[in-house]
Amino acid sequence: MRSRYSAYVRGEIDYLVETHDPATRGSLDRDAIAARSRETQWLGLEIVATEYGSADDARGVVEFIARGTTKGNAFAQRERSRFRKISGRWVYVDGKVR
Repeated sequence: MRSRYSAYVRGEIDYLVETHDPATRGSLDRDAIAARSRETQWLGLEIVATEYGSADDARGVVEFIARGTTKGNAFAQRERSRFRKISGRWVYVDGKVR
């Protein structure tokens, strides 16, 4: 999760796409991801909770709060994200904004 947040901050869109689950990667709106990354001043990431996700696990859950400002509007996005491991690498499956 931290690496994906950092990729948003740095505008590393290729990394965000590559670390998205291949099963749903085709539905990504690359331009929208790039615009969000570019238009947002990222202010911090707080990991609230984790479930599973250790080296021996195939799946994991991360609940986080990402803070920032987009077009002058401050936000605190709280999300519970699911990840799974493919060939030793964690990929983002989906998330529910709370």
